[in-house]
Amino acid sequence: MAQKFVTDIYHQGGWFAVTLRSPVAKGTVKSITCPSNMPPSYTLVTARDIPGVNEIDGFPAPVLAEKVSYIGEPVALLVGPHEVELGKYASQCEVVCEREAPAFSHLSANSNANAFEVIAERTIVLGAPFEKDAVKTTVQGVYSTGIQEHWYAEPHAAVASIDSQGMITIHTATQWAFHVRRSVGKMLRVPLEMITVVIHNTGVHLDGKLWYPSLISCHAALAAFVTGKPARLHLTREEDFRFSPKRNASEIRITSALDENGELLGHDISVAADLGAAGVFTDEILDATCLGALGFYHTPFVSMKAQCVQTNVPVQGPFAGFGLAQGFFAAERHASRVADTLRIDPAEWRKRRFLRKSKSLAIGVPIHDPGNMDAVMEMVEAMSDYKRKWASYELLRQRARERNAMPFRGIGIAAAYQGNGFLHASRADKGNYTVEAILKEDGGLEIRTAVAPNASWERIARLLAAKILALDEQSVTVNNESAGAAAPDSGPSSNSRTIAVITRLVARCCLALKKERNHAALPFAVSRSVKPSDVRAWNESAQPVRSSAVDKNAFSPISWGAAVVEIEMEQAATVPKIRGIWLCIDGGRILSERHARRTVVVSAIHALGWASREKLSYIDGKIMDKFIYNYDIPSPIDIPPIEVRFLECAEKTSGPKGIGELPFCVIPAAYAQAVSQSLDHAFENIPLRPEDIWVAVHGEKK
Repeated sequence: MAQKFVTDIYHQGGWFAVTLRSPVAKGTVKSITCPSNMPPSYTLVTARDIPGVNEIDGFPAPVLAEKVSYIGEPVALLVGPHEVELGKYASQCEVVCEREAPAFSHLSANSNANAFEVIAERTIVLGAPFEKDAVKTTVQGVYSTGIQEHWYAEPHAAVASIDSQGMITIHTATQWAFHVRRSVGKMLRVPLEMITVVIHNTGVHLDGKLWYPSLISCHAALAAFVTGKPARLHLTREEDFRFSPKRNASEIRITSALDENGELLGHDISVAADLGAAGVFTDEILDATCLGALGFYHTPFVSMKAQCVQTNVPVQGPFAGFGLAQGFFAAERHASRVADTLRIDPAEWRKRRFLRKSKSLAIGVPIHDPGNMDAVMEMVEAMSDYKRKWASYELLRQRARERNAMPFRGIGIAAAYQGNGFLHASRADKGNYTVEAILKEDGGLEIRTAVAPNASWERIARLLAAKILALDEQSVTVNNESAGAAAPDSGPSSNSRTIAVITRLVARCCLALKKERNHAALPFAVSRSVKPSDVRAWNESAQPVRSSAVDKNAFSPISWGAAVVEIEMEQAATVPKIRGIWLCIDGGRILSERHARRTVVVSAIHALGWASREKLSYIDGKIMDKFIYNYDIPSPIDIPPIEVRFLECAEKTSGPKGIGELPFCVIPAAYAQAVSQSLDHAFENIPLRPEDIWVAVHGEKK
């Protein structure tokens, strides 16, 4: 079994490595000097020591930068035999850079638009334009979301060693072991067959350990290559917080036109996403954000312009949903704004406009099971007593307006979907994923993958295989501890691919074994693979900076979900107290309800933290100490009652579907709507903290 933490790995005679970082946000490295009293056993490693490609596989992120793009970017490594002494010498090293003018935030009112490089954009036009004379009312909103820290159980770390035959072994906690192999192989210019990655437990990663472990692994492998010693590099908690990828910030502007009867004529949408210093998963994040912002309601006309820009802050990256949650926050918050303008129940407004069967999502994927969304909405309304509460709180709000007071109670509802598979066949994601199953001589079964260790999924895989092959669960093992020459490439463990794609490959392998096991000698092995199907992401009028291709099967079938959040405002301090969260989800065939429920609850807690308290930002390109030491994640005492129900699968043939991103797509908008109703004030940004509420409400009254 792989050790729980990478930092548990120690090699006899192993050396340590620390990262030397850029002191400026943009510029060119001119010199790196070490203290004169540093012993010769301590080695400085720079980009000049890289024998191969100085770049992470598939992404424009250098292993060690010579032209720097953010404060804290790795420019060199210091390697030595003693950890404490190494830290002392590293603190005395000096990195000198020739400075250039940086661009920190494209969302700043004072920012110069020409200073930012647009690294991806979309222009999307759907439907026929409406006549301007038909517009009676417009509803406008600017919906911004902040960055969010993953807060791993263990900061990023890697341990690398090279034996006498040149075989390289890397220990790291990664969601994508084969990306680590390819990155290290290209950097050191060695065949992949000579590299083995031992996969450690990632814990609750929220898709934050997709590509960054490849960078840390390259650093450790390069240190081992240059010194000839096993090398370990582990970031401190503060380093990880300051420099590792976060959920990217976004700003989405929506203007809706309504006719004299309150019917929706169309949307004009503008999307801005800040991905930091390098375009990592740029197309995936931008397309997912666009899909979320478009929602899934019938709209006669939509015009959207979306951009990802490059700024001089640390690289931003995937967070559960790859940008879908940012888009859905805007779409769902705006749906409630429109309903409020029309003075009708936001739930009823939604139910009348859901895309129905025979309709398609914006990327052209037809919807096969939209009726389930109606059932999901009805169930979540019944669970939460939404209809009665909304009517009561709306009456309170109307009476409070008459008295120039505040209603102090509110309830919000939101709905969303998520895909189940490959969003893209991207440049780094090679898109050919395999699972192997071996029926052994003793009658046991071994399932071989390279997915990130996950006890919940491993139990589901064992149960599924045992059921298909009529085996005892104890005789089924899952081998996903390492990725080497003999391991199947199962792709990245992200975007619900493990449950929705890899589980199906396990089932296909077992069905093939069941068919052939009476005719083949044991041990008998089969493998099954899947590859994304590339299609154009948007309509032909789109003119992206870089072309994009979305797998047409990524959103077929679709997982549906809805949430209700109820709050009561503490009147003196204007602090919202959450009375309850209710979630209803159509996740297909639930293989283990206990594990599925745990996944949803954990995601709901993180989503609530993002919506209500996890304030974090870059100031002049840096995260200030106050954000690090006062980062406010929900503690057990802060977690409200959370009730989760799963819609019963109507079709026995329906397979399992991903559900982990849905809470991020529905809870923030429902929370913001509940707070907005309770104070009769339209809030449009998250995180929405008590101090933000106080300033908005009391400042406005002044």
